[in-house]
Amino acid sequence: MKKYEEAKKLFFQKPLDGISEKTISIHHDKLYDGYIKKYKEIQEKFKNADKPSANATFSELRELKLEEGFAADAVLLHEAYFDILGGDGKPDGKIIDAVSKDFGSFDIWQEEFKALGLSSRGWVILAYDFNDGKLHNYLADMHNQGGIWGTSPILVLDVYEHAYFIDYGSDRKSYIEAFFNNLDWKAINKKFSKVMGE
Repeated sequence: MKKYEEAKKLFFQKPLDGISEKTISIHHDKLYDGYIKKYKEIQEKFKNADKPSANATFSELRELKLEEGFAADAVLLHEAYFDILGGDGKPDGKIIDAVSKDFGSFDIWQEEFKALGLSSRGWVILAYDFNDGKLHNYLADMHNQGGIWGTSPILVLDVYEHAYFIDYGSDRKSYIEAFFNNLDWKAINKKFSKVMGE
């Protein structure tokens, strides 16, 4: 499958433990799929974009480029989120050692990550930073704001309200616990190994 061409299928069966089938269906089948469609629509509009009038205050080309980044990051972050769900939530593998090394312990990392989940308006991302060779937690209030150049996402948490409001209302903390209870650490380790070139 070519990137941005069609929605990736879920690797797990709906519903998850504490995350309903309705939430996953709306989140994956409508919202995520909608970002793919919008990305493709933007690519079509580029073909006829008015380049001679390009400027930094407002121009068609500028707006298309900004929204291309928003839609592309929405697709990539949602795929990273869905790719690591469906497990039993029991931490295991090389990623645990790496997290412990870079954060001091798994518990220290987890406490920070969960706290960032309550702080962010959009995403929390455990990413490997090729710039310093370490894992870091990053916060992104929007799809295209907060990402760090030269990093690769390993574990991604969506904290936009669409990810939890049907199941938990405004109780985001309980949703974050459900997210951790459904993590597939085998998938996370596979992603980490790929990033590390193993």
